[in-house]
Amino acid sequence: MKFDARKAFRVKMDHRQPVNLMGSDGTWRRRCVLLDVSQSGAKIEVEGTLDVLQAKEFFMLLSSTGLAYRRCELVWIDGTTAGVHFITADGKKKPAGVPAPAQNPVQSK
Repeated sequence: MKFDARKAFRVKMDHRQPVNLMGSDGTWRRRCVLLDVSQSGAKIEVEGTLDVLQAKEFFMLLSSTGLAYRRCELVWIDGTTAGVHFITADGKKKPAGVPAPAQNPVQSK
């Protein structure tokens, strides 16, 4: 589903998907709900104060153990809703519409 004239294909969540935001230094954490997500970013509804998001860069923890996460930067805030952009390992934003690199399967002998 593509909506709001965004370049990246977005998937809207039918159910409340809880995730956490955590400061890159680990000093703060905020609970939030994932509203929609794409390869390049997400829209979230933040519970509590938004003052910690002024850090501009943080992690979105997708699992309760923190093993699945995305490095993010804040793009916009509107009330309790915020938009984040995912940052790649090389420090650049992920371009919209570019597929992830294919993984080569491990060859077994």
